[in-house]
Amino acid sequence: MGLQWWCSAQATPWSWSWRPYPGVWLFVFVLAVAFVLLSRGSGDAGRRRGWAIAGLVTLWLALDWPIGTLGGGYLSSVHMLQYLLIALLAPALLLLGVPDSAWDRLGSSRALPVLRLITHPLVTLAVFQVVLVWTHLPAVVDTLMATQSGSFLIDILWLTAGLLFWWPVIAPVPDRERFGPPLKMGYLFLATVLNTLPYAFLTFGERAYYGVFELAPPVGQISARQDQQVAGLLMKVGGGIILWTAITTLWFRWYGREEGAADPPAAPSIQTR
Repeated sequence: MGLQWWCSAQATPWSWSWRPYPGVWLFVFVLAVAFVLLSRGSGDAGRRRGWAIAGLVTLWLALDWPIGTLGGGYLSSVHMLQYLLIALLAPALLLLGVPDSAWDRLGSSRALPVLRLITHPLVTLAVFQVVLVWTHLPAVVDTLMATQSGSFLIDILWLTAGLLFWWPVIAPVPDRERFGPPLKMGYLFLATVLNTLPYAFLTFGERAYYGVFELAPPVGQISARQDQQVAGLLMKVGGGIILWTAITTLWFRWYGREEGAADPPAAPSIQTR
C-alpha cells in the first residue's frame, strides 16, 4: 500500500502498526504558523498560547493515527469521536487561543459587515446543524470516506462549521451586546436538543447504515450495528458533556458578574496624618 496523505477508508486488515499521514502534519503545522503570526506584538499571547496549543493538539490527535485511521474506515464510533474533537472541542479551544490584538484588527477591518452576517447566531446554528446531518447521511459517508479527498472534505466541513458555531459564544468580534450570557446559554442548549434526531437515528436504528464501516475489516468483536449504536451514544453523551460544560462555565461567570454588580460600594476610608 502506498503512502497516504490523509486518513480514509482502506480494505486492508486493521493493524496497530504506525502509519504516517504527512498531509495531517502539514495541515496542523500551517495552522500553528498562522497562530504564531497572529500572536506577533500581542501582549496577551502567553495567556492565550495554552488554549491555541490545546486546540492544535486536539485537532492533530483527531486526524492522525490511530484515531484518524480507525475513524477513516474501520469504526463508526471512532468516526464519531473524530466529529466531537474536530467540530466541537478543537474549534472552541482555537478561538480561545486567538490573541486580543488579532480581534482588534478584525474589528476594524472592512470585512466586519460580512462577518456580522455570517456569524449571526441563527446562521451559525443552522450551518452547524446542516453540516452535522449532511455529513452523517449514509450515502454521503459511504461516498466521501472512500477517498482521501472526500475524507478531507468532511474534516474541513466539521472544523469550519465548528468555528462558526462557537464564534457567537467566544469571539468578541463582532460585538453583540444583546447576545449576552443568557442567550448564549440558550443557544448552546438548543444545540443539545437539535442533535437528538441524528443521535436517535444512529442509536435506535434496526440495522447498520454505513457500508464503509459494515464492510470494513473487523476490529475486535463488536458488530457494525453495535459500533453504530456506540457512535450514537457518543454523539449524545460526549457532545452533551462539551456543551453543558460550556453552559455551566457561562452561568458561573455571569452569576459572578451579577453578584459583583449587586455588591454595595465600599465605604471610603478615612486617612489620618
